[in-house]
Amino acid sequence: MTRRPLSTYRLQIRSGFTLDDASEVTSYLADLGASWAYLSPLLAATPGSDHGYDVVDHSLVDPERGGREGLERFAAAARAAGLGILVDIVPNHVGVGVPRANRWWWDFLRLGRASRHAVAFDVDRRLSGGRVRLPILGSSLDDAVSAGEIVVDPTPADDAPDGTLRYFDHVLPLAPGSAGGDGVDVRTVLDAQNYELRFWRDQNTELDYRRFFAVSELAGIRVELPDVFEESHREIARWITDGLADGLRVDHPDGLADPGGYLERLADATGAAYTLVEKILEPGEELPPWWRTDGTTGYDALAEIDRVLIDADGIARLDDLDAALRAETGLPEALPWHDLILSTKRMIADELLQSEIRRLVRALPHGVVGAADALTEIVASFPVYRSYLPAGREHLQHAIDDAAARRPDLATAIAQLSPLLHDPTLEVAERFPQVTGAVMAKGVEDTAFYRFTRLGTLTEVGGDPSIAATSVEQFHAAQGARLASWPHSMTTLSTHDTKRSEDVRARLSVLAEIPDRWAEVLTRLREVASTGHGPLDALLWQAAVGAWPISSERLLAYGQKASREASEKTHWQHPDADFEKGVEAIAAAANGAARAILEDVVAEIVDAGRSNSLSAKLLQLAAPGVPDVYQGTELWDHSLVDPDNRRPVDFAERARLLQRLDADIARGALPPVDDSGLAKLLVTSRTLRLRRDNPELFDRYRAGVAAGSASAHAIVMDRGGVTAVATRLPVALAARGGWGDTVVMRRELPATDVLTGRRIAAGPVRLAELLDTYPVALLVEDR
Repeated sequence: MTRRPLSTYRLQIRSGFTLDDASEVTSYLADLGASWAYLSPLLAATPGSDHGYDVVDHSLVDPERGGREGLERFAAAARAAGLGILVDIVPNHVGVGVPRANRWWWDFLRLGRASRHAVAFDVDRRLSGGRVRLPILGSSLDDAVSAGEIVVDPTPADDAPDGTLRYFDHVLPLAPGSAGGDGVDVRTVLDAQNYELRFWRDQNTELDYRRFFAVSELAGIRVELPDVFEESHREIARWITDGLADGLRVDHPDGLADPGGYLERLADATGAAYTLVEKILEPGEELPPWWRTDGTTGYDALAEIDRVLIDADGIARLDDLDAALRAETGLPEALPWHDLILSTKRMIADELLQSEIRRLVRALPHGVVGAADALTEIVASFPVYRSYLPAGREHLQHAIDDAAARRPDLATAIAQLSPLLHDPTLEVAERFPQVTGAVMAKGVEDTAFYRFTRLGTLTEVGGDPSIAATSVEQFHAAQGARLASWPHSMTTLSTHDTKRSEDVRARLSVLAEIPDRWAEVLTRLREVASTGHGPLDALLWQAAVGAWPISSERLLAYGQKASREASEKTHWQHPDADFEKGVEAIAAAANGAARAILEDVVAEIVDAGRSNSLSAKLLQLAAPGVPDVYQGTELWDHSLVDPDNRRPVDFAERARLLQRLDADIARGALPPVDDSGLAKLLVTSRTLRLRRDNPELFDRYRAGVAAGSASAHAIVMDRGGVTAVATRLPVALAARGGWGDTVVMRRELPATDVLTGRRIAAGPVRLAELLDTYPVALLVEDR
């Protein structure tokens, strides 16, 4: 029988926080109430990697992260603490930025198609006869050779019997017999290699190997091939069979040729161990029910929770503010969301991922005039990340119809492509979904999210900003559906990939309740410092407000990333130093001339933001699914996009605070909702412990009922033996004078609020009394 967690706690394992360091916090995780520890990727990664998603050796646990012995020690510590273990794995790609570190890639570069590892890499031999193109040069090849920047060293080494080639820090193996003798020129040596050196600016148009999105240092591998799967998963399967792990989290399954088939093989290899997939579902999209998985990593739940706490009425005013900012700074009117992502996806397909479009053209069984342009339009129109033919034909047909309607000049080409894209036996149809997923991710998450700046809460992974807010009834329907269909799917509020932590989003959601006040504050902030681009100013000043207090260094790092991802006035490949001076000015002003303004506005909204935070946390932890706590977020955490959200966590301090909290509660002292974060630690620990110790109390889902004048401000979940109560729209609630006569309807059974220890009489309870200490309550009925 598959073992499944009741909750998880995510730990980022790296050289600065190894598996042995993680072993030392297992007791704390158990005390907190977590059911399983959830580890970031463990296989050997590119030296110095801080995230582990650039695997270079599938056969061993990364020595920098603790190695095999470290994993064994961690597993022993976790078992002693009563914890299960979930591990993140990366089947789609490997790290190739340091070729010598990846023996598969190194062998492939040295031996070409003669390498037994050649088949593992997804290289299009039609483009350059199988010679893989490496975009590592800082200039043209001719210029690099003329400048003497490419050095041939025939000195043999164990892994390079014929010597090596060096270009600055890049070291590559020489093919057998290619070094020649003295006096052989560099161009002759280069022509004899199994790779071609290319100018890095060619990477978007001229590459012949599949990448992870547009990252040339991450090369896709073909796990759909049995031998490649076996060799890349032998160590992973051993973790399960040897009791070093209980479950797996699969990174980026949409990059695979056949995600469903992959999950079948993975289940067979692991004895059907608990498995989650990092799958982003668009609104209304369902996880394929035939997949052998227990669910997603929870972005769908994140969106549901965020949006039920947003004031829909305020969004229109924020739209007006955006329009005014655009007019003031000479920008065109904002596009509707779906038109915006159509344009950003088209841009990504035309630029960053043009090489993938060109590969689709080469995969066509026959020529189609205008194929590249037509394929790009269809890819840009695709409404979800990808289809899984023969399932999902409706998405493909939607994209084809939309592209044809928008581009009648391409109607003939689109009509000719349609049957080819619908035929799963063709290579182009197999590869097409891998491209749509990459274009969606880069065009939406990494571009449009930085252009649609009205309210940062709306632009989170898994969210659709055109759906700004949802009703309480819609929220309940989503939770009921999760319990019915995917009861063991993960739910989350923060991850290593979220654009903003849960507490930043909770604070920013308050702005939708005070849009006019925010407009006034933003005007004052922009008078102090501005980029000259109104919507970007709004994004950066929101980041300062949401993450306050924040250093200027952290805000600058965020501002540079955000402005370059948006790709409007500055770009990663071509930064505009003059424009970015405005970003630098905002970052500097945050802790200078604008500090008093920021402190004032944060003081106005901090309490409402904390109400939202505690409500979101309780809803996540008590709702159906397997709630995950991202490291450190049991206290207030005001982090921005990575790498900000991967900063070290002080677990010793958290353990000390949990002990203090337990001692205070034992003597009847409740923590205030203040800067300490103890109130969030209370909600987190008490809910996790209750789920762990009494899972039978969470075996059903019913929408609870609040009645009275302020009932729209309450969310009530009946989980069977537990009732969770949360507050929404706290600013408007305070403006109306509080809860008034509003009650939660209850059975004629007494209960205890596990957050306050208060006894609750049978029958209805007044919210003014129930929520007089915290904006949330967790009631356990007497049985």
